[in-house]
Amino acid sequence: MTESTILPAEDYPALASLPRLEALRNFVPDMTEPDSDFDALTAMAATVFQAPVALVTLLDIRDQWFKSAVGVDQTSAPARSSFCAHVIDEAERGELVVLDATKDPRFMSQPFVAAEPFLRFYAGVPILIEGQAVGTVCVFDVQPREQVDPTWLTQLHRLSEMASALLRLKHESRQRALKEAEISREEQRHEMALDAANIGSWLWNIRTGEVSCNHAMTRMFGMEPSVTIQAKDIFAAIHPDDRLAALSRLRTAMANGEEYDGLFRVTKGGRWLLGRGRVHERDSAGRPSVFLGINVDVTEEQTSNQRTRLLLRELNHRVKNTLAMLQSLARQTLRTTSDPKQFMTAFAGRLQAISEAHGLLSDHEWGAIRLSALLHKQLAPHVRDYDRQVEIHKDEILLGPDQAVGLGLVLHELATNAAKYGALTRAEGTVIITARKVDEDGMQVLRMIWTEVGGPPVAEPDRKGFGSILIERSLDKVMGSSVEVQYLPAGVTALVRLPL
Repeated sequence: MTESTILPAEDYPALASLPRLEALRNFVPDMTEPDSDFDALTAMAATVFQAPVALVTLLDIRDQWFKSAVGVDQTSAPARSSFCAHVIDEAERGELVVLDATKDPRFMSQPFVAAEPFLRFYAGVPILIEGQAVGTVCVFDVQPREQVDPTWLTQLHRLSEMASALLRLKHESRQRALKEAEISREEQRHEMALDAANIGSWLWNIRTGEVSCNHAMTRMFGMEPSVTIQAKDIFAAIHPDDRLAALSRLRTAMANGEEYDGLFRVTKGGRWLLGRGRVHERDSAGRPSVFLGINVDVTEEQTSNQRTRLLLRELNHRVKNTLAMLQSLARQTLRTTSDPKQFMTAFAGRLQAISEAHGLLSDHEWGAIRLSALLHKQLAPHVRDYDRQVEIHKDEILLGPDQAVGLGLVLHELATNAAKYGALTRAEGTVIITARKVDEDGMQVLRMIWTEVGGPPVAEPDRKGFGSILIERSLDKVMGSSVEVQYLPAGVTALVRLPL
């Protein structure tokens, strides 16, 4: 590629925009690495446009990185010689379509147009993060085109919205992991500060096996002070359940020249000890000869912070489960519809339902949320007049994360079906929801009834679609839950049982 084909920065001011670059780097620190989670989006884009090449790209000031690619092997390209730079620079237009690059003065002299692979057609839509265009979802063809079906462009826009949602979910997962790591580091600093007057220090002569240590160290391990202590005695004093992991971490630190950092229990007394150390000396052959370390009693802190760590791990696990759920929903939706437009509509709606539930949970720091808020979030987009068409009779009910996400999907599918085929197809149609908290043998259970009135006559479908299956299975994670849908002539009725 010649220097003349790469335009100067002033020709693409948006590429150098500080807010755009800040959003890109904050949300996608691993922009240079391909990510298979985006492969379903590129595959769908290629299918919709019947194009040999489809990309999900990210652009910094110099490079264009391919997070996912169909039809090409490379993972990056110069940003300022790309078609996508124009999409970023003119993001307010919403899209860029080039029917024949050889007739467009902006692209006719570019290497991939004038030479192999002789690109001709291009369509791209920006990926927006916090209002900033950080990348594109785009397709290429080596054949020019006379026109583009507007519905294809609509689907390309939806794919870019999915890419943006996926980037935000990944960002949330990373932020939670960083928060957990930060809390863990703060715990260690706090523990050492609290126990500064009771630190066990030790020096291990690896060649002889002897360990020299102070009195605090012997007290921690339940040993009597003696002239010499062997390393095997120290290792034997570690709780059997923790011994293998502690030794493994110690060997790894010694082999790699890293700092040893281990947490374990002592069999005698059950105290939790935090061990830190590193190789202090090596022999002429580079083998470790002396290891210097300290132990701090962290029993009280470990006990008091155990619940916090468990909650953070569970929260991170839920985010990962959500990503897996999105992939499963995409695959199942694809299996039940061959029409790309129908797929996009169905999948985007389900993605939005999960996003709405996550938004409510995030606002409440992943604690309990009110049923009334979830009902409004999931039903409001499907009704003309919420106050008139949705009649709710309920107790004050709080839902946990599993209940909220699962019930949110159920409500979305019921509302979608009602808007397509049932009561919400008519202005006079109404959905009546009764939700009561009842006591069943000492267990609190939500019993909810969804009833549609004022709609067209209803008949039970010949076969169940994925939406019906999703209604029945969305609450599988909540033991003892169930959803029964009845297709009564007067309207669909759904009976939900959900342990709280």
